[in-house]
Amino acid sequence: MKGYINSFESFGTKDGPGIRFVVFLQGCPLRCLYCHNVDTWDLRGKNYIETPEEVMKELYKVKGFLTGGITVSGGEPLLQASFVTELFKLCKAEGIHTALDTSGYIFDEHTKEVLEYTDLVLLDIKHIDKKMYKELTSVDLEPTLKFLEYLQEINKPTWLRYVLVPGYTDDNKDLDNWAKFVSKFDVVKRVDILPFHQMAFYKWEKTNREYKLKDTPTPTKEEIKKAEDIFEKYNLPLYEARD
Repeated sequence: MKGYINSFESFGTKDGPGIRFVVFLQGCPLRCLYCHNVDTWDLRGKNYIETPEEVMKELYKVKGFLTGGITVSGGEPLLQASFVTELFKLCKAEGIHTALDTSGYIFDEHTKEVLEYTDLVLLDIKHIDKKMYKELTSVDLEPTLKFLEYLQEINKPTWLRYVLVPGYTDDNKDLDNWAKFVSKFDVVKRVDILPFHQMAFYKWEKTNREYKLKDTPTPTKEEIKKAEDIFEKYNLPLYEARD
């Protein structure tokens, strides 16, 4: 069993609780307009090919500094679900907390097996309007909604992430509908509003891809506060509101 790996982050602090070892896998079926890891889209791009055991060796180099555990991100890690399953099995045998950072688009029996060894899911629901979701990502929204419903069914702790992009994901009605929908799921333990930024522009240039959001601004504090107020109206566990 080998996996296509883009990179490792030894001291991640934004991808689950505590200080974490983050594994970024190659491959993603989505084509998000604001993707900040566009270099991970191709499954067999420039990357490492390693076994779960080799990944564990990398983790053990920094294990003494980790207060959280391991997070597998991407790309879309569920594109390599069998690899993630084997890696998480090794982690669970060592008592290491596991987190899966996913779009929820790939939802099948392999996904369900990964979730058996997953302690926390970080789920991106990028829009609640089906048409806008497809414009943003190039794929359908329905699998992600079914994924969240399954997380509720198996009582899997979940953190939701929402990228606030001016002109795309900041409409009041859409924000209200998003918050209303996710408020029905008590497995949602935290909601993060992530302001759009231009830090990924160089990756788009480097990979010779057209970046349609190059003129899109970062949301203002007032725009972020507006989204927070809408989410708070539905009593969502908003991370920013508790800081």
